[in-house]
Amino acid sequence: MRFEGTNTYVATPDLMIAVNAAVTLERPLLVKGEPGTGKTELARQVADGLGLKMIEWSIKSTTRAQQGLYEYDAVSRLRDSQLGDPRVNDVSNYIRRGKLWQAFDADEKVVLLIDEIDKADIEFPNDLLQELDRMEFHVYETGETVRARHRPIVIITSNNEKELPDAFLRRCFFHYIRFPEPDTLRRIVEVHHPGIKEALLTTALTQFYELRETPGLKKKPSTSEVLDWLKLLLAEDLTADDLKRDGTSALPKLHGALLKNEQDVHLFERLAFMARRERR
Repeated sequence: MRFEGTNTYVATPDLMIAVNAAVTLERPLLVKGEPGTGKTELARQVADGLGLKMIEWSIKSTTRAQQGLYEYDAVSRLRDSQLGDPRVNDVSNYIRRGKLWQAFDADEKVVLLIDEIDKADIEFPNDLLQELDRMEFHVYETGETVRARHRPIVIITSNNEKELPDAFLRRCFFHYIRFPEPDTLRRIVEVHHPGIKEALLTTALTQFYELRETPGLKKKPSTSEVLDWLKLLLAEDLTADDLKRDGTSALPKLHGALLKNEQDVHLFERLAFMARRERR
């Protein structure tokens, strides 16, 4: 069982090595990188490439580790007992299975995505240490122990918003997705926009990398944003000549797809103003 990328996802050699190493070691793969570099999509493509089902657990600031295992609905059971419902005699009727339980109980190996783990409370990763290590957990209300029938491939993503505990990191195989080099980005673009004209692509990517490397930029545009930008350029039927800037503005055409806050827009407006002053 080896991941070698898919027709719709350009995986670099080091990324494929990381995925296959995590599968071999039977360790969670912790993937970090800038937002928009394809961390979440990686899990979907690993599942597709290996022919496995994927179970996705999207983490929010209010998510608790227990929710990934199961939740006991005591309120519903109390209400049913007051109504004389015979279901109250079986506590399992009030146990809601979480994403980990679903992955552990699957009939075949699955890919379990724990997406944006750094959004949760700092104790969240520690609360999952034993379950991810031993691939089992205890259900106190029923007295049963749930064990993984087939050890899932666990992929965990993080946007680096907060540090993760050392004990958690020690149990993972780590990979950082670097922003793609121009050649790799060209391959990614070809997957999403096949047949794009070379002159347009060259001009667009040149402007894109210049924009990303501008000093003082608050939020650098990501891979997903350059793909959106190119989609707009194609929809508007713009050419390489249309992208040429006349010196009155440092902003690229349709810059709203690339710049996502007013500080960065103002930065380029100031750069254009300074450039005009120097030419006088």
